[in-house]
Amino acid sequence: MTFRAVLFDFSGTIFRLEQDETWLADLTDHDGERLDVEAQTELMRRMTAPVGQVVDLDEEHLHAWHHRDRDPVLHRKVYLEVLKQSGVPHADQAVALYTRLIDPSQWTPYPDTEAVLKGVSGKGVKLGVLSNIAFDIRPAFSRRGWDAFVDEFVLSFEVGAVKPEPEIFRHAVERLGVDPAETLMVGDSEEADGAAREIGCAFALVEPLPTTERPDALLTVLRAHNVL
Repeated sequence: MTFRAVLFDFSGTIFRLEQDETWLADLTDHDGERLDVEAQTELMRRMTAPVGQVVDLDEEHLHAWHHRDRDPVLHRKVYLEVLKQSGVPHADQAVALYTRLIDPSQWTPYPDTEAVLKGVSGKGVKLGVLSNIAFDIRPAFSRRGWDAFVDEFVLSFEVGAVKPEPEIFRHAVERLGVDPAETLMVGDSEEADGAAREIGCAFALVEPLPTTERPDALLTVLRAHNVL
């Protein structure tokens, strides 16, 4: 199979929101105690999990959860509730942490991200970034000059569709001007990203490990699919 396009998920695939101790050092629970390392790790997991409800929610917040990646207002609303239920009861602390979480400059690229973006673009293969997200991630690329390698950013809050809905994948391939059968989707979620197969795309899974533990997974899957 010769692929004319590659679609990359963002979080856990080409970038990762790494746990930053400076963000969490001053967080305190209901009793004023600082969160321990285990609680901090679980907090970050809940804030970046690609699928699955991470806390119990009332009807109002459940609606916001299901639509969070379509609407920045709902995204903020429900994740402040997630933070509250995850041991960050103080509103000012929750807002400060949430602001960092949606700042693209705070996200860390995987070690092979630059090589992969350059390599795919250099081969003349169309490249898209397809993400369930409620904030603009383009600055994470432009500040490094990597936006030059990306043909299309397809972000759920801008197009009104989310993975695993087939509409968002169709939207991406149409914008790239390619056939789904000639497109490889690379992502960290079998449920969300793997749904690209429903419209005829191929799919390659990478694990959303810390960036220090995953030096070349993107290169490996692209070589395995004869893209690089």
